[in-house]
Amino acid sequence: MSRTKGRLCAFHLLYQYGFNAPEETEEMISLYFQEHPEVSEQERAFAEKRFRGTLAHLPQIDERLSGCAKGWSINRMNRVDLAILRLAVYELCYETQDVPAGVAINEAVELAKRFSSDKAPSFINGVLGAMVRQ
Repeated sequence: MSRTKGRLCAFHLLYQYGFNAPEETEEMISLYFQEHPEVSEQERAFAEKRFRGTLAHLPQIDERLSGCAKGWSINRMNRVDLAILRLAVYELCYETQDVPAGVAINEAVELAKRFSSDKAPSFINGVLGAMVRQ
């Protein structure tokens, strides 16, 4: 099982969630994994745990992000960056036994390099670094 691949799936789901109604969540998850048959059952379980965990703690995650992203409101953030940050904050705050902080931050920066702007990796690294230092 690839945790990186599982995080990628969780990121995709979080990003898509921002464009769908909450009542469409189960159908969205089902369609996503139908379109990605290469994802193993373990990777799917890993991704779904992070996706659902992030949603379950979304108000707390967004509050932490707001406190660490100086000069940036949640509404002003790029949706790709926001999905990456939410996933990383979930892992940093709620998966502490399973994921070292450095790994969560590095994985978030790698997602930003792949899917966002040139400035996103340093922005994400800075926000997550500030959160870890609190």
